[in-house]
Amino acid sequence: MNRSDDPPTLAPKVFRFTDVDEFRNAIRGLDFEFTPFVRRISAEQSILSLPGCDVNLTRAFPRVVDAQLVENCTAIGFTMDDLDVTVRFNGARRIRPVIVIGSGGAAYTIIEEVQRQIASVVFRPEVTDRGWPQATLCFKIFETTAAGLSRLRGVVREVLEAASEPVASPDLPLKAAGMKETLLGAVDAIFESIVPARWTLRPNDERNFKVFQDIRALLSDDLSLPIYSDEIARKLGLSVRTMHDVARRYRGMSLHRYLRLRRLWLVRQRLLAGADSVKAVALAFGFWHLGDFSRSYRDQFGETPSQTLESGRRT
Repeated sequence: MNRSDDPPTLAPKVFRFTDVDEFRNAIRGLDFEFTPFVRRISAEQSILSLPGCDVNLTRAFPRVVDAQLVENCTAIGFTMDDLDVTVRFNGARRIRPVIVIGSGGAAYTIIEEVQRQIASVVFRPEVTDRGWPQATLCFKIFETTAAGLSRLRGVVREVLEAASEPVASPDLPLKAAGMKETLLGAVDAIFESIVPARWTLRPNDERNFKVFQDIRALLSDDLSLPIYSDEIARKLGLSVRTMHDVARRYRGMSLHRYLRLRRLWLVRQRLLAGADSVKAVALAFGFWHLGDFSRSYRDQFGETPSQTLESGRRT
């Protein structure tokens, strides 16, 4: 039977990744930047596209993520597993059933220390008429009940499974519209089961989040800058100590450690692109002690910078 004769479905597209940059380029709907904690990744992403709604199920990997949502949409995010491991979301770290929400332009930062299964439901256009919390500067996090989160997970699984079932062509639009309405109802229900929790005040504080975003943006402009200089703190209107404390809260590590890790990954990307020399790239990203740089690089990636450069030039 030819593929053209197969019964139509809404089947989600499944992508598997072992390369960090391939995974990065596959992300849709987000201005997305991440730094892995591991040398190699094994990730999978299932994407179900419905009219006005995308359902994404991702098996991720240990990493730091900074992301900003595109305009005119609303995104709902939650875990699909019950690992007894915390996730640091917008600087807060709790083992609780939670859901996060962001509207067009909202940003978030998250640290995942182990492999997790994450789901997101993105509605277009932005949802404004169902009484959901508004989150336009930063994503907001809310504690919910275990039963409420379990029901939402169940709806997502059922929708993904049903999407792969054959259906007559005339019925496809009706089925897709029904799935979207079911997802909207499931999100309505999860927000009705929100648990008041004082710990969510801190990650939902837009003022503190903006300070962190300002630090990240300034330091990202030139990663070879000294990271604790008075000049940087003065540009931000902060003390060096405050800059350090804010970064540690949102990154879960010292600013020095995070930026060193980030720089190593950026060096690797440049080497794989076929740079002129290891030394030139290392210096461009602030690694002036080349012996220390080479050791750190080998510890992080399991090969020397020269081996990476050679690999990049062969491709």
